[in-house]
Amino acid sequence: MNLTIDREILLENLNTISRGLPVKSPMPILTGIKLYATDTDLFMTSSNTDISVEVTINDSSLQITEAGQTVVPGRSFIDIIRKINSKKVSLYLSEDKILIIKADRGEYKLYIMDPLDYPKLDFISQDNPLVLPADLIKSIVRETVFATAQTEKKPILTGVNFNHQAGKLIITATDSFRLSQKILSIPEYKDFNITIPAKSLDELSKSIDNYGENLKIYLSVNKMLVTFKNICFQTRLLDGNYPETSRLIPQDFPIILKFNKDELAAAVERVSLLSPRDTAKDKEITYSIIKLSIKKDRIIEISTNNSTLGDAKEELIPTSVEASNPITIGFSSRYLLDSLKSLMSTEISLNLSGEVRPFIIRGDNDANLTELILPVRMDN
Repeated sequence: MNLTIDREILLENLNTISRGLPVKSPMPILTGIKLYATDTDLFMTSSNTDISVEVTINDSSLQITEAGQTVVPGRSFIDIIRKINSKKVSLYLSEDKILIIKADRGEYKLYIMDPLDYPKLDFISQDNPLVLPADLIKSIVRETVFATAQTEKKPILTGVNFNHQAGKLIITATDSFRLSQKILSIPEYKDFNITIPAKSLDELSKSIDNYGENLKIYLSVNKMLVTFKNICFQTRLLDGNYPETSRLIPQDFPIILKFNKDELAAAVERVSLLSPRDTAKDKEITYSIIKLSIKKDRIIEISTNNSTLGDAKEELIPTSVEASNPITIGFSSRYLLDSLKSLMSTEISLNLSGEVRPFIIRGDNDANLTELILPVRMDN
């Protein structure tokens, strides 16, 4: 293998390829990037078993004088290309199993791995892909992934569920303590019910960060392939049945409180500085517990009591109050702040149905998005 390429083009594609590199792996070969040069194209591949990424480079700056393939240490190769500052980079294999990188006056040698040891990756290929805008996928990730479980106690909850029936796509994420759900109408497509690992969605969102066109999505029994530009991004799907969550969402709300989102978030952040943390080992997260109370004069009080640090209290005037009786409800401030960040609206509403029942956060301009939080029982 012997080729020359523009450094910026190579680095841009390596940044994409890095999404599939494992931090560590029981298979050392997977810490490498596979390079495969034909007479006209350069293919680069990475995989961590959950995510596999392949890019095809056919740029005018690419000049291949000898075809070939190899596997190079991934992180080191990327670091070298990132640090050098020449316009062109030359790559060629020496006879003693070394990749030589030449850049202006610099020369770097990397010990390579045998490409025959690299696992064969099957990127699924089918007709009739589901075509969705990249911006829609990015918003789905922003609005849902944060609510997935962070531990493997219930592996299915570490992913986001996509359930499509008759043109209606319901996207759900939950860790059993909170829930985020988005409902969309999409172009006519076959029904499916899949759960995609949250980490895969995060990496996909980063890969399409500066991409604003359509993505092609292909589904199989246990994989999902997304293609865009010169990139194939494939992820495994989670096994198991996603829990039925529709019964968790209350339908009637005798109490509706509307706030300016930024004012509410700022007050919650300040009060939560003194909120007690629940550090029990069997808990999914460390909670930051606060209380919200509706006073008789319809002033909203946000407070916390901490026997170790002290107490905090702030009063807020909501933009609107629909409530017949005073109420006090306790919950994780972290959960509320995460939910508020997912909403694009300036004005949001807290929809309550009782002190111990889940409550809903909605935004005026987020009509298809529902955020749910389970309250914590409090001693008033």
